[in-house]
Amino acid sequence: MIKCGLCIPVQYLQKLTNCYKNNIRRYSDFVKVVEVGPRDGLQNEAKIVTTETKAQFINKLSETGLRSIEVTSFVSPKWVPQMADNAVLFTQIKKKDNVSYPVLVPNLKGLESAIKIGVKEIAIFGTASETFSKKNINCSISESVKNFTAVIEKAKEHNIKVRGYISCVVGCPYEGEIKPKIVVDLAALMLNLGCYEISLGDTIGVGSPKKIKQLLKELQLVSSHDMSEFALHCHDTYGQALTNIYTSLEYGIRIFDSSVAGLGGCPYAAGASGNVATEDLLYLLHGQGLETGVNFNQIVEIGDYISRELGRKNQSKAGLAIIAKRSKASL
Repeated sequence: MIKCGLCIPVQYLQKLTNCYKNNIRRYSDFVKVVEVGPRDGLQNEAKIVTTETKAQFINKLSETGLRSIEVTSFVSPKWVPQMADNAVLFTQIKKKDNVSYPVLVPNLKGLESAIKIGVKEIAIFGTASETFSKKNINCSISESVKNFTAVIEKAKEHNIKVRGYISCVVGCPYEGEIKPKIVVDLAALMLNLGCYEISLGDTIGVGSPKKIKQLLKELQLVSSHDMSEFALHCHDTYGQALTNIYTSLEYGIRIFDSSVAGLGGCPYAAGASGNVATEDLLYLLHGQGLETGVNFNQIVEIGDYISRELGRKNQSKAGLAIIAKRSKASL
């Protein structure tokens, strides 16, 4: 009998692999990718990106088969100068009927501005860390709940869809490890208030498969639709983003946030790198035989485009590999 280096029969390893794949297949083969590059990816860029560049970026993304592209954030330009052109940008982009263009809204003032220009979907946010909440949005968790409750209620009056973000779901730069129960309680509250979907953010990228499993097991208790109400938003600080995404597939997660070229980062978390690259996410999902409806090659080209526009290194391993392969083939 042939055995591997760990003395485990090859036949047994194959059986485990097939079992794992079958477990994943218990859920849908379709995966929704939420592109957050234009908002979460660009908001911390030191150099102000022109509205024209942002609009071209979003318009290119709209042609790839993506069904959700987060455009901008209606926050005070004092705190996030990069998003100061939010209203102008939203009105300039070419919107496709089959694509959602959500914007992040922190308070009622931001919502009112979004309503004026015809926004149809917003995202609200909270955090599972008391300290991070105070550092990030200058209020306690309970105060932030009051704020986003008011936003959700007003949004519903205007038939605006609401998505919820929860940051620091497994770890905080100030408090360390986060207990899953805190995340579960906050997620249940957001769902009860009317959020149609909750994005679980590993804001500083400290998640590991074990931590993600612990969190998702707890969340299964509040989900009534086989985890279809939850998305995973991974940062790749410790190189664990794709590993955590692969792990979450087993628990029925079929929605993932990502950013082309791995744009992004967290200004409140030292060393936190960008979001998982959309190119790398697609390479993983398509390699598993899962469907996204997104054109991988177009995403690679857009990642290369925006990296050159920003004058920064493309953080996507899959994207760089494809570009290098094309360059070699053209010689």
